[in-house]
Amino acid sequence: MGINRIITVTSQALDVLKKRLEDRSDCDGIRLRVDTAGCSGYAYGMEYSYARSNDDIIVTVEDVTLVIDPKSVPFLTGTRLEYLVEGLNEGFQFVNPNVTGECGCGESFYVEK
Repeated sequence: MGINRIITVTSQALDVLKKRLEDRSDCDGIRLRVDTAGCSGYAYGMEYSYARSNDDIIVTVEDVTLVIDPKSVPFLTGTRLEYLVEGLNEGFQFVNPNVTGECGCGESFYVEK
């Protein structure tokens, strides 16, 4: 699978990322990761990237650079990053076909191997 198939980004999410990066000339992209956390095992992380490792995977979507560490790639492959606005709430959402369940609070997920 090619690196651009690791993750897709909806146009609305892409617009928000571009806007947030406009004011951040000191960073080199958006870092996406999956960490061990929560009651189900894993949680998504998303932050500005300031330093890349030699083994980071770089995915460019239009003008947005996504930086992904290699250990997160198997968990993110096939994922779609969306930006949703529902009433007064808005934010990024990871739609991941690899997830087999989530904790009750929705903060973490698990993947059966």
